This record gives sequence, C-alpha cells and structure tokens, in this order.
Amino acid sequence: MQGVPDHFTDERDTASFRQFSALPGVELYHAHISRYAFEPHTHEAFGIGTIEAGAERFRYRGTHYVAAVNSLVTMNPDELHTGEAETPDGWRYRMIYLEPAQLAEITGIDQWWFNDVERCDALRAAQTGRLIGALWSAETPLAQQSLLLDLIDTIRPYASHGRLPGSMNAPRFDQVRHYLHDNYMHPVTLGELAQVAALSPYHFLRQFKAQYHVTPHQMLMAIRLWRAKLFLAQGMPAAEVASATGLTDQSHLTRTFSQRYGLTPVRYQRQVLAR
Repeated sequence: MQGVPDHFTDERDTASFRQFSALPGVELYHAHISRYAFEPHTHEAFGIGTIEAGAERFRYRGTHYVAAVNSLVTMNPDELHTGEAETPDGWRYRMIYLEPAQLAEITGIDQWWFNDVERCDALRAAQTGRLIGALWSAETPLAQQSLLLDLIDTIRPYASHGRLPGSMNAPRFDQVRHYLHDNYMHPVTLGELAQVAALSPYHFLRQFKAQYHVTPHQMLMAIRLWRAKLFLAQGMPAAEVASATGLTDQSHLTRTFSQRYGLTPVRYQRQVLAR
C-alpha cells in the first residue's frame, strides 16, 4: 500500500509470525525490536514469552514494567499494554499467543489467568524459550501438539484457575464483551454498549475503562484486528478482510494493522501461509 511500508521503518527491527493447521488458536511470534514503539493495544489471547536479549519497557494494567533477560512474561487477554526498548540495542524475544478456548480445550481447565505479568525465573524462562523455538521448527502435527502441551505445563505453576478475581466477571461487562465480539463487523455506538450494560453512557465508559484499562473502542479495534489475522491466515484477500472486520477500507486495515503488529496485512499473510 502506497505510503505504508511493508516492514518496520528501521532495519534493526524485525518480526515474524507462524501458525500451524494442527494448532488452531495458536500463534508464534519472534522479534527483535530496537527502535519501534508499540502503541497501547490488547490481544484476544494469552501472551506468554521470554526475553532472550536486552530489555523491554512496557505498561500493563496502568503500571510500568521492565522485562530483561531471564524474564518470563505472562499476559492475560484484553489487557492494555505497550512495548518499547529499554536498552540501546533493543530487545529480542519469543512469544506464543493462545486463545482462551484453545487453552481450555488442551488442558481441560476453564478460566485461566495470571496475577503477575512479569517475573524473573531463569530456568522456566529458558525452558519456555526453548519450547517456543522447538515448536516453531516442528514438522509434524504430533510433534507440534506434544511440544505445545510441554510448553503449557512449563508455565502452569504460575497460572490461577476458576472464577476471576475481584469484579473481572461482572455479568454486565461480560455481556458487553460478548456484544463486541458478536458485532465487531458493524459500527458500534457508546449508546448501544451502555444499553447492554444498563448504565448511562459516560458512567458506563468510566466503569468499562476502570474494569479493563482500555476504552470500548480500543477493545473493539483489538477484536477487529485479531479477527483480521484469522481471516488473513485463511487466505482471504486484504480488501475483503477490511470489509469483513468493519474497517473503512484496505488502507485503514493496513494502517492500523501495521501500527499494531509492525508489518502490513499482506506481509503477515505471506508469513503465516508460508508453511
């Protein structure tokens, strides 16, 4: 797309994605980021990863963190976060993104969550990094599925299960999230969402942001771009993806996708369809 690069603007920044047909709801991500700063965003999946070199500074749940080598990062879905280099040469890291439904199916346990986003655990971080690397290059579905289970078992001690703490399971906000997931392809208004929550519009807006640390628009865009990744991984042309996800046009998709992930939809599609 004219005016939008199909890669990071600085050659020192690189990122690669990988998906496998045998592992729906799972995505791998390797990157070395030196100059790029990720804007505030959320994921519709658990993000689990390790820092292999350098250090990253990021904001999560309104608090600033620095994750360096030997750090294990465990992010919950729908949590606003940023990302930028803390060291001159940036940071190199590996991540796996697991959709909640897929994680529950693999483990037989519903409602996972992580209380802490970052912890220094050299042994478990090294194991997690090795397993993500092995999964990246695994050739057969059986090997991929086995490595994924090993990886989940590695981070399981840090996970909690059952009903989410505090007000995270407030029914009215669950209903709003379901509404956003069901209507991401349509224009959504504050009035609609407030009506779903049975609150006045601005009272709803304040309560929603206090609950999730994101605005409804930010959550909606996260859902749209996550869906865009799914459609692109299925081979859908970018112009059709833009329409299917409620974005204005392909230029809008390219701009927002690039800002969020550091590469254009077309480049992302080439990577995940390469296998």
